[in-house]
Amino acid sequence: MEHDLPLITTIAAALGLALVFGFAAARLRLPALVGYLLAGVVIGPFTPGFVADTHLASQLAEIGVMLLMFGVGLHFSFADLMAVRRIAVPGAIVQIVAASAMGAGVALLWGWSLAGALVFGIALSVASTVVLLRALEGLGVLDSFNGRVAVGWLVVEDLAMVLVLVLLPPLAGVLTGGSADAAAVWRSVGRTLLQVGLFVALMLVVGRRLFPWLLWQVQKLGSRELFTLCVVAAAVGIAYGATMVFGVSFALGAFFAGMVLRESRFSHRAAEETLPLRDAFAVLFFVSVGMLFDPRILVERPLHVLAVVGVIVLGKSIAAALLVLLLRYPLHTALTVSASLAQIGEFSFILGSLGRALGLLPPEGASLIVAGALISIALNPLVFKTIGPLQQWLLARSPLARRLAGRDDPLAELPTGTDAKYLSHQVVLVGWGRVGRKVGEALRAASVPFVVAEENRDLVERLRAEGLPAVSGDASRPEVLVQAHIARARMLVIAIPETIAVRQMADGARQLNPGIEVVVRSHDEEEAQRLEQELSGRVFVGEHELAAAMSRYVLERCRT
Repeated sequence: MEHDLPLITTIAAALGLALVFGFAAARLRLPALVGYLLAGVVIGPFTPGFVADTHLASQLAEIGVMLLMFGVGLHFSFADLMAVRRIAVPGAIVQIVAASAMGAGVALLWGWSLAGALVFGIALSVASTVVLLRALEGLGVLDSFNGRVAVGWLVVEDLAMVLVLVLLPPLAGVLTGGSADAAAVWRSVGRTLLQVGLFVALMLVVGRRLFPWLLWQVQKLGSRELFTLCVVAAAVGIAYGATMVFGVSFALGAFFAGMVLRESRFSHRAAEETLPLRDAFAVLFFVSVGMLFDPRILVERPLHVLAVVGVIVLGKSIAAALLVLLLRYPLHTALTVSASLAQIGEFSFILGSLGRALGLLPPEGASLIVAGALISIALNPLVFKTIGPLQQWLLARSPLARRLAGRDDPLAELPTGTDAKYLSHQVVLVGWGRVGRKVGEALRAASVPFVVAEENRDLVERLRAEGLPAVSGDASRPEVLVQAHIARARMLVIAIPETIAVRQMADGARQLNPGIEVVVRSHDEEEAQRLEQELSGRVFVGEHELAAAMSRYVLERCRT
């Protein structure tokens, strides 16, 4: 039966074992992705027992890559990226270079070729968007400033990896020393970039109008099946057509398919309708990656594995933290970004597979990448849990950390000559996101004085340019609340979703102003009840309706 039905056998074994190992990983409070990779190891050619069809598994993995990249494109927003561009763009680029250099340097010490070392280093430099999004959602900080910075950082990494995937095949010859004709290499690179440019132009000019229109026509029929089929057909069809006609990768084609469908007002529905299928094929992709892993490398090359994990968890995380601090952002932001990058995932696997196919990466390189992914993803929840204690330890033990937290920053205090109405009996508004902005607009319309405390320096500069008083910094730090003149404020309105930080802000405000009224937002009813009891304040639940209700309540209290 196994020989007669290899496709069904491979899918059944992959999904069944992925369920078992994924469930076990979740019970151990590890990402389910660890279980999927282990399932691939079990049915791979390097372990005894049943061996799945690796050729079919690789084709299923290609579909998984298409749908994964389609999902990334469907959620990609230039607006979100632009909001954090001053930290995400330079930070991600420098961090990729630094991490690639560390990974390549280690590989060169092992005696690898320069081509293999470069591919290996780049594969270790990019974190998993899937793992990060799930981690931030679990912590409830996805919509916070730190969460947006981390996601924007990874979006830049993803875009850089897309460019690497495009340029690597035409450069493979010169990297391996098989092509000494520089003119031929540049012609190949130029032809590739021209094909990519034509494809991108076609998608942006024609695709962003045609495919949303097609989605609208199908939606009017009222058939859920046809709607889902239209979305999936667009994702796979565009990816396949991009490869056949323009010679670009499936990943790039699928990414732009998601980007053009995002232009439709039904993009959220498209994401929801295709999520089960994307998840199923993503599981098959991770299982197929696990099949590349040879467990013997843990015994034969333990120091190699340790070095890879060190580069991923420590090396590039420390580099990212230093970059964030150099860009004059708070210590908490630096620690959050560094924890977000302390793992690798889907792009590392895609790049590793491409490197092997081009003959650039040695076989043990793929196993080391998978080993690094397994261990780093398993450790990532623990890394996130250390952010708070590590920040407190650094501030308590390190004079340098305290100097960084209290350094001279023109945006960390209100400008000299700020009107007295903003210094006494004012509202201190923490956060200028979707909710905070609506509350602030309501206060401004009612001529109620308020001061904004926001971690995003770009937003603080913009608010000051508009004539609104604002201070830059983490409001869970007492000195930031002091600069917002919390001691004489009438109310503290916390419009960010970070529960732990909310408690710290409220406690710090009460120490400086025992009688201050606290108004907080939350995403969860049970959490809201706990916060109301602990903070003795008013807690609102939700987001869009919450902003309006929160604004009305604050205005009513300010008028009494």
